Amino acid sequence: MKRLIERSRSIGEVLRWVTQNPGKVSASHYPIALHKLGQLLQQQPGPPAGAGVGRGPAGQVLEQPEFHALCQAIVSGCAKFDNFSIVNCLYAAAALGLPGESPLVRVLEDESRSRLGRFNQKDVSMVFSSEANNKALEAIFSSQLFYENRQERFIRSMAEWLPRKAENLTPYTMALIAKYVARHRLREPRLLDTIANFLLKRGEQLDSKVIQKLVFPFSRMNYRPSNHGELFPKLEAILEQKAGSSPLATVNILMSMFQLSHFPQTVLHQVFSPAFITNVMSSPYALIVRRYLSLLDAAVELEFREYSGPRLDPRYRVLMFEHALTADEANRKYSYKGLVAEALRQLVGEECYRQDEVLPPGYCTDFLLWINRSGTVLPLSRVPAASKAPPATSPAAMSLRSSVLALTSDLQDFAPVVLSVNDKWHYCQNSDILVGSRAMRDRHLRLLGYCLVQLPYTELEKVSGIEEAKHYLRQKL
Repeated sequence: MKRLIERSRSIGEVLRWVTQNPGKVSASHYPIALHKLGQLLQQQPGPPAGAGVGRGPAGQVLEQPEFHALCQAIVSGCAKFDNFSIVNCLYAAAALGLPGESPLVRVLEDESRSRLGRFNQKDVSMVFSSEANNKALEAIFSSQLFYENRQERFIRSMAEWLPRKAENLTPYTMALIAKYVARHRLREPRLLDTIANFLLKRGEQLDSKVIQKLVFPFSRMNYRPSNHGELFPKLEAILEQKAGSSPLATVNILMSMFQLSHFPQTVLHQVFSPAFITNVMSSPYALIVRRYLSLLDAAVELEFREYSGPRLDPRYRVLMFEHALTADEANRKYSYKGLVAEALRQLVGEECYRQDEVLPPGYCTDFLLWINRSGTVLPLSRVPAASKAPPATSPAAMSLRSSVLALTSDLQDFAPVVLSVNDKWHYCQNSDILVGSRAMRDRHLRLLGYCLVQLPYTELEKVSGIEEAKHYLRQKL
């Protein structure tokens, strides 16, 4: 039966072998049939199988009664399938492009979830035993089964598989892996170094938008790849040639490099040049590029003092962020920020701090306080106006050097303290390493003269109730 299915030359032939010979079909034959259907669909004109269910060859197949009979046979019998067949069917369904809400995928995922404790390394790693189709990989990454289990068998398997298969992957597939790694903040050196090696070998052949996707995981995880001594100069050379072709991708790549404390001087000469700025201002994404350029300009002033090239014209400076990050807003109900806010209100009073204050060059802080040399938190009314950070909307807000001078002019009497509530999503997965954007924010706030007090979730999760929270804050302050 296996040979008959594999030698089939048409979709109809595959379906006939499976549906008309139920007594000769075992569990291992179903994933073979699904895989073969996917291969045959790829050979037909029209949208690929993974493009979704609709009109065209894929839609026609999925609507055939014989295909429904095949799916029903899998649904009815999957509880008796061995682990390998279950995972293989799930992978084959992903490769075929079946939607996640289809009965077949739902039943396979439910059955897989119930067996997670019994799955061995082979059961999961087999999904990467051969080069994965792009759409199959995307479907697998969005599968609830692998999302729940990614930190254990799945990521270990991918870390073992990827270095061996990287040369055969398309840039799109590698970018898909990079996106998955970055989205879930997976600081797995073997994966990150493999992406870096791929980028080093193929970088000159890639456009800026793909390079941007491949570089982002390094800054996201605050990780310098092992080949950074070769990779970063290579990226600089590529950006010098392609900076004008995709301004948004260029500044995104620069931001990733800045977060890793690498400052490519020659490229900065280009992005701060009148020609680049003029090109940006006439584009539909002018505002977002101005935001990035404003933050890059601030980073140059704070961290790259030896730079002597052109800078961003003050007319184009804007705040990078005008309010809390989207991730922080979306996760507000899971944050310890509410607990800290109430404890701080009871401890020092509402007149002694500001919450969600945006400081130049556009960093949102959780709590801003002023403390004198004896450790007393001062009411804001007693802090001289000259030493307060300029309002975020004022032109002076973007003059970072004057801000530093203003903040430190009377340091012998008092100093700003920023309380930073670092929730779980501010760190790499299962790590005490802050993500790159958060780490750069902290560096810049310190360079601006703020005293930064970290309140990590690992400490806050041990606090029980307001009284304990007040005691914890009193010790921190």
